[in-house]
Amino acid sequence: MDFMLVQMILSVVIFFVMFFGIAFLINMLLRMTWFMAILYPIVVVFIIDEVGFFDYLTKPSSAFRALGDKIISLHAADIIILSSGLIGAIAAGFVIKYLRKNGYQMF
Repeated sequence: MDFMLVQMILSVVIFFVMFFGIAFLINMLLRMTWFMAILYPIVVVFIIDEVGFFDYLTKPSSAFRALGDKIISLHAADIIILSSGLIGAIAAGFVIKYLRKNGYQMF
């Protein structure tokens, strides 16, 4: 049980830092502060879903049904870990806004 708790804590930290970094770099390069926070749910769908991308276009009813079933079957630990990535992406948006407000020009 202790190992699973340590693994979850490390996963939360890794997802937060990873998506904070990705969002920070995308915000610097594209100058779109909230782009990654808006794009993150799509990234989560690709992480949790086992349906191919083109199935959403060719067989939308079965693809979205499978996605709904997969979202409902997520465990609390999975939701916490995925939420930490969203929090990281949002935190990167606030940091970029703060830095731009204080005069830092990035690219």
